Amino acid sequence: MFLFKDIPTLQSFLQIYRQNGRSIGFIPTMGALHQGHLSLIRACKEQGHLAVCSIFINPTQFNQESDFNAYPRHTPADIELLLQAGCDVLFHPEANTMYPEGLQVNDYDFGPVTQTLEGMHRPGHFNGVITIVKRLFEVVQPSHAYFGQKDFQQCAVIAEMIRRFGFSVELHRQPIVREKSGLAMSSRNSRLNSEQKQQALEIIQTLTWVKAYIYKIPLDQLCEEAMYRLGKNLKPEYFVIADLQTLEPKSRLAAKEDAVILAAAWCGDVRLIDNLLVSG
Repeated sequence: MFLFKDIPTLQSFLQIYRQNGRSIGFIPTMGALHQGHLSLIRACKEQGHLAVCSIFINPTQFNQESDFNAYPRHTPADIELLLQAGCDVLFHPEANTMYPEGLQVNDYDFGPVTQTLEGMHRPGHFNGVITIVKRLFEVVQPSHAYFGQKDFQQCAVIAEMIRRFGFSVELHRQPIVREKSGLAMSSRNSRLNSEQKQQALEIIQTLTWVKAYIYKIPLDQLCEEAMYRLGKNLKPEYFVIADLQTLEPKSRLAAKEDAVILAAAWCGDVRLIDNLLVSG
């Protein structure tokens, strides 16, 4: 695996592969890697692309400085995991490389896809996400990009970003990878103690319960009951049944209509998100 910290050297290296007809697959991360991230690397490799992973904890997508400071940092362990997964290239830049003019962030309004859910509860979050992913796409110039379904709304935002800015990038949304317990794998899980991990299971349990009754009980009643269930041991922020494309909340769901169920809740001082797809 090749490690790069500066942009010109990385781009010169990748250009050699392009000239030899090799396609570039890109997996942007913030480190603290787990099997969910590694599944993206493997998917990229299985499809025959050069696997380029980035590790950069982007300060502009955190709403609270304390959350940014508390975000887990395990770079040596991350490198070992990338080697095991067969990653070809790691791009690990400093903040002044990605933000040479300081932490300047543009204001992006993509409609409901950026305004609802995470966009509502984390003001400015998607401005930071779009800013850094756009910058990374410009640097790496991939033909394929891999993101995990756990960040379902982020995937939708990136898809819209690709469309609006005309990137020639095919977006691959990979299924959620879960721990044996059912908890969605997340870098933030390392901050949960054993009791909190048990409490956090109520998220996927509630999502599963709602999915089972989604065509039988009015959606507002389901969401109200879900918030009540989550509120017993967690601090829920939202529980929404939404349109797959726009992520606008649905008030009714026709028989066999597809949707996505999304939830966010605090377990202690750790914020967790999860979702389930619903297919009629």
